[in-house]
Amino acid sequence: MYKKSVMVVIGIFVLFSLVGLASMANSAKERGKANRSGKIAIIHVEGVILGGRGQSTVLFEQGGTDQVIKQIHEARDDKDVQAVVLRINSPGGSAAASQEVGEELKKLRAQGKVVVTSMGDVAASGGYWLAACTDKIYANPTTMTGSIGVYMPYANWEELYKKVGIYQEKIKSGPHKDIMSPERQMTQEEREIIQTMVNDIYNQFVDVVAEGRKMDKDQVRKLADGRIYTGNQGKQLGLVDELGNMYDAIDGAAQLAGIVGKPEIKELGKQTPWQMLFGPSEKISTLLEQFLFQKAQNQLSFGIPLEASPEKWQVK
Repeated sequence: MYKKSVMVVIGIFVLFSLVGLASMANSAKERGKANRSGKIAIIHVEGVILGGRGQSTVLFEQGGTDQVIKQIHEARDDKDVQAVVLRINSPGGSAAASQEVGEELKKLRAQGKVVVTSMGDVAASGGYWLAACTDKIYANPTTMTGSIGVYMPYANWEELYKKVGIYQEKIKSGPHKDIMSPERQMTQEEREIIQTMVNDIYNQFVDVVAEGRKMDKDQVRKLADGRIYTGNQGKQLGLVDELGNMYDAIDGAAQLAGIVGKPEIKELGKQTPWQMLFGPSEKISTLLEQFLFQKAQNQLSFGIPLEASPEKWQVK
């Protein structure tokens, strides 16, 4: 009788121990699951937006949206990433490259990932195109944004060539093969062709902003005359949702994604050796100056496909 009582007690003890261990294992599993579910990826878009792989040297890595798209796919494939903060410091660039990245951002959102924009010094033209494809836009009050518009640069150096005695002839396969040539006056027919292209790209830009910002197209057109706005003005006009820095954007992304507690940050991309030596501020500090200079000099074709321009005019 005594032995049976002891065995029963031991059996109950073992049973409760097994239940306790199973409960602890489930708790640990749930904690691990909770930690994995709270991850936010940071993707940086810096400099002029150009398609392709860009150009890399030992010290510099610039241009090329292929890397940005690769990072978007990395965030898409990581099941633990619930939200992405797109950190934009760009004056714009090629419309085609901006469109390509914008479509990938839309696909990312369609798969249930939250995408929030954080604007740095400048997020204009193609930079704003990308922002309009995200769930929410944060900007600093002094951020330069907007510049919603399109232009194609054209110069006529015919008189200059005559003065220095340069005469060029072309054997063309078609009447418009040398359209926008700087060696002669553009014909009215050619001007209409280019204007039609500009209008088409502009309308696509307006559509992206109207869809992304849930605004009427006529309302967008009133704002989309090519001018730039401060972040503060953008907030008042509906182009920006909230004023704040990148950490405010991270908090906003966590809230939209339903992440409880402090989110885990996953920084995508890599710093160049030049940035590691001198810090990212070196590049950012000159970005605003470049934007203002190029805007004033009318040398940078914001929001247009650079490949449509003669190679000698393209920004390298």
